[in-house]
Amino acid sequence: MSAYLDTQQIHQFIHDGYICLENAFSPILAAEARAILWKDTGCDPNDPATWTRPVIRLGMYNQPPFIAAANTPVLHNAFNQLVGPGRWIPCMSMGTFPVRFPSPDDPGDTGWHVDASFPGVNPGNYFEWRINIRSKGRALLMLFLFSDVHEADAPTRIRIGSHHDVARMLAPAGDDGLSFMALADSLSTLPTRDEVVATGKAGTVYLCHPFIAHAAQSHHGAAPRFLAQPPLLSREELILQREDTNYTPVEQAVRIALAM
Repeated sequence: MSAYLDTQQIHQFIHDGYICLENAFSPILAAEARAILWKDTGCDPNDPATWTRPVIRLGMYNQPPFIAAANTPVLHNAFNQLVGPGRWIPCMSMGTFPVRFPSPDDPGDTGWHVDASFPGVNPGNYFEWRINIRSKGRALLMLFLFSDVHEADAPTRIRIGSHHDVARMLAPAGDDGLSFMALADSLSTLPTRDEVVATGKAGTVYLCHPFIAHAAQSHHGAAPRFLAQPPLLSREELILQREDTNYTPVEQAVRIALAM
């Protein structure tokens, strides 16, 4: 894989809302991270009888394997190309891990949504967090695969091009934006879109537009899925009108959606 995104990848990000980077970090780092995560699940990796829940949510992770995985040269170059040099904050925590296990039970968290990026009236209630047209607080949505993920292994579902629909929904709400729940409840009114699932080898990273609609799903495979979904935090909000017209791909996608 090239150290830099090519023209086709940039075009795909603007129009489809995501790109997939294989080998964005090493399988060795993925294995080291999994060893830490397995201990915290309380499950035995060699005994499926101990995998009694469809999903276990683990807390924030900032140990060396996680930080190294999030800060490879390939990823930093991609952040610069998509978000702009100096406009993003290096990822120093992998955030929450929803570890998904093979199970016939409904995990209860498979609804379509867009990740919120700044707090509402009650910062402790994530359902009240908000998203606005300038993507305050968030530069990208990222999906880090720390295990091999096949189609049966509960890969994240992504609605191709939905970032354009969401931008049009957010624009009338201005700087206040919409709450996580208000936006999630409105996604069913948007146009039907094709879907793609975030599969790949451990070390794969999906970089997504912050407005992309996505959803979890049940695990019907054989091995647990280890995936992190940290935000790439932003140093400044999107600039949708400026004199130099040097818009980033994240901004270009929003401007196309709004016919600017």
